[in-house]
Amino acid sequence: MQVKLGRAEGALVIAVEEERLDAAVAIAFKEMVREAITQPGVPVILDLSRVQFLDSSGLGAIVGVMKLLGPDRPLEVAALSDNVRKLFRLTRMDTVFRIHDDAPATETIGAAE
Repeated sequence: MQVKLGRAEGALVIAVEEERLDAAVAIAFKEMVREAITQPGVPVILDLSRVQFLDSSGLGAIVGVMKLLGPDRPLEVAALSDNVRKLFRLTRMDTVFRIHDDAPATETIGAAE
């Protein structure tokens, strides 16, 4: 599991560098994000532009991260593929998360594996 960290206009951007966010990597993803959010930035934007497949475990991990951040540090998602966007719509997560069409241009601040 790989993620890249960046900053864009005061936000912390976490770019998932995997094609799948599923049961096989959900726990590792959540732990990596837990470490990444020690970096400052409000909101936290999850760049999912590389993710082509998201299952219920991956979606649960994203919701878990949102809960971990709490109400004062919103989690937003960006650059959803058609399949991922469809899952967000079917599960009504599109009403829970602010969704950006594109990921913001970032200044890289780190990476994690």
